Parts: sequence; C-alpha cells; structure tokens
Amino acid sequence: MNAFELDKRLEGDSVPVADLPLSTVRLMNERSWPWLILVPRRPGLVELIDLDAAGRARLMEEVASAAEALRALYRPDKLNVAALGNVVHQLHVHVIARFRTDPAWPRPIWNVKPKMEPYEPDALSKEVGRIAAALGS
Repeated sequence: MNAFELDKRLEGDSVPVADLPLSTVRLMNERSWPWLILVPRRPGLVELIDLDAAGRARLMEEVASAAEALRALYRPDKLNVAALGNVVHQLHVHVIARFRTDPAWPRPIWNVKPKMEPYEPDALSKEVGRIAAALGS
C-alpha cells in the first residue's frame, strides 16, 4: 500500500494548519480570501466517490467544521465549498470565506487575479494560529 503524499502544488501554495481525523487542513497562502483546503490523508484519492461511505461522511463533517471556523472568525457574506480537481487531481476540498467586498465577488475566485498575493510572514503565522484554535487543534 502506498503512503499518503501531499500533492506538490498544494504543498507549495498552502501552509499546514491542523490535522483532523481524516484530513489535513491547510491555509492557502493568498491573503485576498480566508481559504482552507482539506486533503484526506489517504493515498490515491481523486474523487469524492473514491472514499467509502464512512470516509465521505467524515470528510463532510470536517468540511463543516472548517466552514464553521471560518464563519466564526471572519463573518463572511458567503462560504464557498468546492472539490474541483481539474488542476490538482488529488482529492481536496476548498472552503473559502467570501465577502461582497472581495476582488472576485460575486464570481468564483479562480482566475480572477493574475498571481497570488501571499500573506506577510507574521500575518500568516497569526492566521494559522487563529484558525487552528477555531478548529480545536
């Protein structure tokens, strides 16, 4: 059996926040949106249907926990949840806090900006700590 390995693009674009029972939670290093990515720590997953029923249920509970944390911390106008996988094939779920004032509103965030705007190091550390605490980690 192969060991779980995080996709290199996810690893490069995000930073670790916490590990939940199934998923690793990462913060996208893009300061325009509070943006979490949940990646189930099981090798070879591409689609939601690659998880068994118990795994799908667990993932949905973890997505809900991530969304609740973002709502509590940021009070967004909307929460976007997506599992696209067109660029990164490894199964991962985006949970994004959206605001009427954000650069993409009301459109999806993908391909709105020519490049990512990373957090300053101190701000990144602070956000990771706040989100980890909200997740109970």
